[in-house]
Amino acid sequence: MTTGKFDTTPIARELAAMARRRQALSAQELPLPARTRILTVVNQKGGVGKTTSAVNLAAALAQGGARVLVLDLDPQGNASTALGIDHHADVMSTYDVLIDGEPLSSAIAISPQNRLLQVVPSTIHLAGADLELAGMERREHRLREALDAHLSSLDEPPHYVFIDCPPSLGLLTINAFTAATEVLLPIQCEYYALEGVSQLLDTISRIQAHLNPKLTVSTVLLTMFDGRTLLSRQVVDEVRAHFPEQTLEAVIPRSVRVSEAPGYGQTVIAYDPNSPGALSYREAAAEIARRGTA
Repeated sequence: MTTGKFDTTPIARELAAMARRRQALSAQELPLPARTRILTVVNQKGGVGKTTSAVNLAAALAQGGARVLVLDLDPQGNASTALGIDHHADVMSTYDVLIDGEPLSSAIAISPQNRLLQVVPSTIHLAGADLELAGMERREHRLREALDAHLSSLDEPPHYVFIDCPPSLGLLTINAFTAATEVLLPIQCEYYALEGVSQLLDTISRIQAHLNPKLTVSTVLLTMFDGRTLLSRQVVDEVRAHFPEQTLEAVIPRSVRVSEAPGYGQTVIAYDPNSPGALSYREAAAEIARRGTA
C-alpha cells in the first residue's frame, strides 16, 4: 500500500485518531463500583449540556455493563425523551414519587436502547412540584427516602444513579442534592463559563452543612468544546485551574450528532456510536468509572 501526502491531511489525521480511540475503548473493561454511586447532574445555567451529559454518560456506562438508573427531575422531560421513554401526563413519574409518595419501582421504565438502563420519567406535573413540596414535612428528603427504600429492596441494585435536575436551585434540585453522594457539574466552553458556579457551590456547602454531609463535587465535565477557537482552550485552562482534581481529562466537543440524537428519541451512543461526540462521552464514562473504583 502506498503512502503519500494525503496521509497527513487534517481529515486523515482525524480519522486515524478516531480509529485509535475506538480501538482503545473496545479493548477496555469498565470497573464496576462496589456500592451504588448516586450522581446529581446540575448547573443552574441552561444550555450547558446538562441533560445531554446525564443521558449519554448513563448510556455509555450501561453499554459497558453497568446497571444504571436515571431519575428525570426536569419538568421539560428531555432526559426521558432522549432515553426513549414516554412521559405524557398519564404515566407514573418522579412527580408521583415526590408528591404522592408512590414507590420508585412503580414509576420505573426500561429504556429501549439498553436493558441495563432504567428510567423514572418526568411529566408536566413536575412543573408545579416546588410549590407543592414547600408545605410538606421533610420536603428536602422525599427523594432520598424513596431512593433509599428502593435500593434497599433490591438484590442487585444499580451501579449508578444519575439525577437530572432542572436549571434552577429550587426544591427539586435540593431534593437531588440530599439524595446524592456526588455532584457532576457540566461546564460549557463558552463565555461566562464559570458565571453562577460560585452560587451553586455556596448552595452545595449549605446542603453539606445542614442536609447531606456526604455530598461532594466529584466530577466536572467540559462540554461544547471547539478546538479551533482560542476561547474554548482558555475556558478549559480556567476550569482546570478552579477544579484541578475534579475536571475530567475527556472533553465533549460541540457536535451536530449529539444535538440531533434527542430528536430521534435516542442518546448519541445509540444514534451514532462512532461519532466524535459518542466516543467522547464513552471516554468520559470510562474515566468516571475508573475514578470511582480507584
